[in-house]
Amino acid sequence: MRTDPRLQIITETLHRLIPGAAPAFMSVDVAETLPGSAQIRNTWRGTPAGLAEKIFTALYGRPGTRDERSPLEQADDAKRARHLGAEIAALRGSYSALTSAPWYPARPGDLVHVHYEAAGEVAAAGETYVLDEGRYEGTLSVRLVHCSAASGDEGLGGCFEVKDSDEPLTEMWFEAGPHRLTIIRDGRPVHIGGPR
Repeated sequence: MRTDPRLQIITETLHRLIPGAAPAFMSVDVAETLPGSAQIRNTWRGTPAGLAEKIFTALYGRPGTRDERSPLEQADDAKRARHLGAEIAALRGSYSALTSAPWYPARPGDLVHVHYEAAGEVAAAGETYVLDEGRYEGTLSVRLVHCSAASGDEGLGGCFEVKDSDEPLTEMWFEAGPHRLTIIRDGRPVHIGGPR
């Protein structure tokens, strides 16, 4: 498994706190000083990589332990297991993750790339969509701009296009899964799906 790029970004940011320092020789000290005194009561010491992992775990869960099924797959598995609570939790949790993302809501001009892993005889592929203003106030449309799949591959080629939606990313978020999406706004990635 590759290292998650978000963990790498956090680690590199900590390394850059001291310009020119050798990462192998860096450590991080966190101390609690009691009010009204110079006495330090509690401390934590570790490496930048260790602190980066603690930050990453707090934000995204333990590295490499994410459920790589889409929210719809999770809900379907729970339904087959006759576990209504897990089914509802998968759908509600996914919707909450979407709507609480710092880049939410989607905006006109956002680009969304959906990555599909290779499966059997079907090669890995991707689709890129652009969000345009919808015909009605407050709505957006999702339009396919490129698909790298070989012609004839089932399920690809604009399956996430929508017109005039107030929730234009919901379908791809639930069906493909957030781990397969990369969202670009103003030339910068605002959501990077995780590696498999």
